[in-house]
Amino acid sequence: MADRRRLAEGLDTDELLDRKAAEAFVFNKPLPAVPSPAPVPVVPGVRLPLTTRLRADLGLALKRASLEREMAGTFPYQVQEILDAVLEPWLREHGYLE
Repeated sequence: MADRRRLAEGLDTDELLDRKAAEAFVFNKPLPAVPSPAPVPVVPGVRLPLTTRLRADLGLALKRASLEREMAGTFPYQVQEILDAVLEPWLREHGYLE
């Protein structure tokens, strides 16, 4: 059977990636607080993928409107552009968008 050694003796090896984290673990000390990264600002025009489910009648009507508007050359005709046009005023009215 191998000889047992104290946990603190493992700190003497040169293989440690983060000595301070290892010492904090062995001696039960809290790690110093790491400042959280600054929030990434939202850039207008960048699209965020979003998945949702619509009622069947709304989905069919939205797709029909999109196709008919595309054939007529009317803007907006893409589904995401139509949703942008509809959601933005609602979000502003209810105070969710500045």
